[in-house]
Amino acid sequence: MTAITQEHHTATVLSARDDARGQTGRRAEAMPYLPASSSPYVPAGVDPDRLVWAETVAGGNYTHRVVARGTHLRLDDVEGTGCAHLLLFNALEPGERLNVADTMKIPWQAYLGAGHPLLSGDGRVLATVLADDSGHHDGFCGSLSDAAARAKYGASAPQSASPSGRALFTLAAAKHGLTPRDLPPSVSFFQGVRVDADGTLTFTGSAGPGRSVELVAELPLLVLIATSPHPLDPRPGYINGPLRVHAWRGEPTTAGDPRWDATPEIHRAYLNTADYLTARGL
Repeated sequence: MTAITQEHHTATVLSARDDARGQTGRRAEAMPYLPASSSPYVPAGVDPDRLVWAETVAGGNYTHRVVARGTHLRLDDVEGTGCAHLLLFNALEPGERLNVADTMKIPWQAYLGAGHPLLSGDGRVLATVLADDSGHHDGFCGSLSDAAARAKYGASAPQSASPSGRALFTLAAAKHGLTPRDLPPSVSFFQGVRVDADGTLTFTGSAGPGRSVELVAELPLLVLIATSPHPLDPRPGYINGPLRVHAWRGEPTTAGDPRWDATPEIHRAYLNTADYLTARGL
């Protein structure tokens, strides 16, 4: 549509209204799908009517949602160039949030994968990784900082061509009354890092397109997701592909599940979670 044609279609309030209404039903490559059951990318085996969140998030963007306990959250790296930075908060008390150090320390496993609990600083399990066919993730580096984005790409603001993960998280957090001081380090999915014998962090990149990670919420959660390049990504350009997000109603981890008793430390973390929920009458 040329500028002249666009001006003609929006020259008056009525024509602008008609033009806006004429966009109904149009789809973009990145958008939320409302209702969620209308997603054209429903994961295999998932009843569309159970979906509570469905969205394609463009690279260099963010999304956020409050989800109930037991909600399953699936992230898909569409093109193999995505990097999904994730923050989790207890939706009942947002002062309780993801603690990356404990997430890596308590399970005695530095690398995220299936069965890995994501822990808060209060020793409770916020979410558990149920399935993972990527294996290229990171809990060491956090998201791209403002300073790093400016140094490498020339800009870091959310409206720029190279928004930092930190700036995107700040916007997402503000939607829920949180400030930059409330933002801890995040975990990253789909762009991996490994630690060499001498302590050097080595970027391992992506496992390829079409990879996914599925988590389950063990508490009511505030989920913040930012899509920006990994801080160690050596490529000179701001390369960050789309991320698909689907969430559906399900069940949390309970006693008797093998994950519950994976190790004594993880068992204790699930007990802490159950005790908290009982005290809250949940």
